[in-house]
Amino acid sequence: MKEENGIYLFGIIRSEEQQSFGPVTFDEETTETYTVQFKEAAAVVAPVSKRIFTPNRKNLTAHQGVISGMMDREFDVVPVSFGNVFRSEEDVNALLENLHPELVKLFPEVHGKIEVGLKVTAKKEWLEELTSGSETLTAQKKRVDAKSREAGYFDRMKLGEMAANLVKEKREEVETDIHSKLEAEAVSAKANEPSGEKMLLNGAYLIEKEKEEAFDEAVNELHERWKDKVDFHYTGPWPAYNFINMKLKVEN
Repeated sequence: MKEENGIYLFGIIRSEEQQSFGPVTFDEETTETYTVQFKEAAAVVAPVSKRIFTPNRKNLTAHQGVISGMMDREFDVVPVSFGNVFRSEEDVNALLENLHPELVKLFPEVHGKIEVGLKVTAKKEWLEELTSGSETLTAQKKRVDAKSREAGYFDRMKLGEMAANLVKEKREEVETDIHSKLEAEAVSAKANEPSGEKMLLNGAYLIEKEKEEAFDEAVNELHERWKDKVDFHYTGPWPAYNFINMKLKVEN
């Protein structure tokens, strides 16, 4: 193997037999997937001609496509994030050996489970309605509008803080009414840091596969209640990205 070549790692499944998940294409180069085995742990890998890949849409989609293939075939999947490339199969095997005690505990924890995500974003019209309905915000906006840009600097800062506090209040309301209800339906749940000023919830939920339909219904019921105020972006199924804390040591 040339020095610049490597072994790309997609994830780890529980399988004592060799597996393949078909071809995968990174940066216009197509390669075949296969597994590197250590006892019942199998790393799903592919030989690649370089060590670093750009996280563009095509490459990320290719990575996720292989992960989805593992899930479609009902394997218990310990997912690995995009871009992990090892020097050789021997290094991958050493990783599996080092992680084996942890994997023995993880496989039962992810067995029969999937992750779904829910992002809740406030509609612009609702935020404007809330802002115009707040006497203190309206009064502060009038003070800002009445002053020059330089003279109103601190008033604008205060207006921004007041608007941010309003959004924070709505985030707490959404977490109480939406996240807590979905958390009760899930095996485990996380409210991750929202991205963007209008996002009120960035939730991840680990659920039993057999209860996916019931969880979907719970999401739909909440959407009906909130649809005039917020947008729902419901994604999945995914492997348990948000519920596995496993560090890989990659030598470039």
